[in-house]
Amino acid sequence: MINYTFSINTFEYFLMILVRVATFVYIAPFFGMSNTPNRVKIGFSACVSIILFQVIQPKEAIAYSGVIEFAIIVLKEGITGLLIGFAANICNSIIVFSGKVIDMEIGLAMANMYDPTTRTQSGLTGTMYNYFIMMLLIVTDMHHYILRALVDTYQIIPVNQTVFDWDHLMGSMTMYMADLMVIGFRIVLPVFACSMILSCILGIMAKVAPQMNMFAVGMQIKVLLGLGIMFLTIILLPSISNFIFTEMKRMIVSVIEGMY
Repeated sequence: MINYTFSINTFEYFLMILVRVATFVYIAPFFGMSNTPNRVKIGFSACVSIILFQVIQPKEAIAYSGVIEFAIIVLKEGITGLLIGFAANICNSIIVFSGKVIDMEIGLAMANMYDPTTRTQSGLTGTMYNYFIMMLLIVTDMHHYILRALVDTYQIIPVNQTVFDWDHLMGSMTMYMADLMVIGFRIVLPVFACSMILSCILGIMAKVAPQMNMFAVGMQIKVLLGLGIMFLTIILLPSISNFIFTEMKRMIVSVIEGMY
């Protein structure tokens, strides 16, 4: 039989752990998907917090002099969990960005659909690739790495010892924006190159046979070519996910470095 006893001091420490874990679970990929019931998120956060509380074993109470200081400590723990989860979550926007560019190239940019996982309107290709990447995230146990990263933060960022280096965090986001463009265009490159070659061919044919309506012919050819290239390059998804997961690890480490 498991029996947990809390005093006033240890219960406050447990609440701080729960705040960081709950805010992380709210926004982290896989854990914070909107189609996951809120009861599951709350229960999972509470279970992880209880386990962490037993592992950490606080030796001293949290020092504060009033309600305002206690609220500041809660806010700091909440921001810490949000930043760690956000660092992992924004890396999914790489594949969404690539999907939008592919849709623009093959003529499906206006065919948007509602994505229940993000509660936003997204393109067909971006939504499909996003589900593939999420499936590979589970298969490769990347969600375990993200959770272990949160647990390891208590060794270098104990409760109430977070120090935000906003310049370092801003530099991390700037570096991420550059990586977003580089990795995104790497994913788009096969479709973009084939679409460019097709446009050149259609331009030459328009000069050779001006009586043909190249606009009516080219739209169908672009869609078929784009879908064909996507079908042929589907085997590259593990390599694409490796780029995204490497960037996810780098962002998590960089954000954590900016908080101690």
